[in-house]
Amino acid sequence: MDVPGAGDVMRKSRFTASQIVAILKEGEAGVALSGLIRKHGISRATYFNWQAKYGGVSVSELKRMKGVEVENAKNSGADIKLARRFSALPTR
Repeated sequence: MDVPGAGDVMRKSRFTASQIVAILKEGEAGVALSGLIRKHGISRATYFNWQAKYGGVSVSELKRMKGVEVENAKNSGADIKLARRFSALPTR
């Protein structure tokens, strides 16, 4: 039986985080917003969402943040496995 929405995953962005930062840098450099969003094929809402998330971040900081996110995800998975192991232990 198919359940609507089961197994759906979020669509991956067309832009890498580095590309997003470069687009935001163009905007900070004074390129007109209307021309910028037309050139890259994004909406104003997307631009401002990116600005809220990545504004003022350099590419090197972005790579460091990504590394931290990956490490946190690994630790989170380990924590879950550890919790499952201890919950399966018999109590005295």
